[in-house]
Amino acid sequence: MSAAPAPGGDGEKPLDAYSRAVTSAVHSLAPSVVSVDVVLPGGRRGGPQRGSGSGFVLTPDGFLLTNSHVVHGALRARVHLADGREVEGRLVGDDPDTDLAILRIEGSGLPAVVLGDSSSLEVGELVIALGAPYGFACTVTAGVVSALGRSLRSRSGRLMENIIQTDAALNPGNSGGPLADSRGRVIGVNTAAILPGQGISFAIPQATASFVAARLIQEGRVRRSMIGISGQSQPLPRTLVRALSLPRETAVMVASVGRASPAEEAGVRSGDAIVGLGESPVGSVDELQRLLGEAPSGVKVPLRLLRGDSVREVEVVPKDVGENP
Repeated sequence: MSAAPAPGGDGEKPLDAYSRAVTSAVHSLAPSVVSVDVVLPGGRRGGPQRGSGSGFVLTPDGFLLTNSHVVHGALRARVHLADGREVEGRLVGDDPDTDLAILRIEGSGLPAVVLGDSSSLEVGELVIALGAPYGFACTVTAGVVSALGRSLRSRSGRLMENIIQTDAALNPGNSGGPLADSRGRVIGVNTAAILPGQGISFAIPQATASFVAARLIQEGRVRRSMIGISGQSQPLPRTLVRALSLPRETAVMVASVGRASPAEEAGVRSGDAIVGLGESPVGSVDELQRLLGEAPSGVKVPLRLLRGDSVREVEVVPKDVGENP
């Protein structure tokens, strides 16, 4: 008696649901993944240095998204496309605060990715990380979302919020490649891995990437607001927190106020504690930076200060970070 034929006859290998999801996503995304080789200024040893990373086609007319740390300060960038072509890349904009950058290459009808919705991700959801390290063809790792809402310090020192944590391994050179869901939609940009962390990797969410990419394409940079103070996060006396019904047990203690700064014009003094901006509470320097990043420059916003044993509100007009005081 002959054996029954295996499912998917004619030598076709049957795939389980997990494998089908991964291979389908790869087939959709692989043509959009690029490798980026850069020439960097010479270091202490002299001569130019070389680096590489990954990226992906964001728009059919040649805008590519990658990591800032891949291209920041580069003298030259060469982009290797999935179809084998090698073209020159021009840096359009770079935002070290979110570790994102936009390159432009000549071309039309390029295979752009489909963007997903990072806000709908759930812990445990299947994700696929793609990259093209060192000019090799697209490489793939898969895993699950292991945590959401993480914070990660960028190379500029600013805190990046709502970072996606996954256990999809990031190989060297995969930085800047897409993180996709099971339908092949990009829901993040791979940015870092903790090497001793047994496969802990991080990605910038699509929502952040879309916002930053739009600003970089339009203006070449992301405008952020400042009020002109230096300070540090400090705990508040619990008795004062209870007595004044403060929303946080910490605040930003103002160490100094810049001359002719928005803070000085609003009457902020050294020794004040910032406990709120706009409608939001402030409990740390990172929280204040995040809120200022969302606040439009040139528009009055309430700033709540703890001075002595009372809270007072002043109006401050944040300025663009690149604007002279």
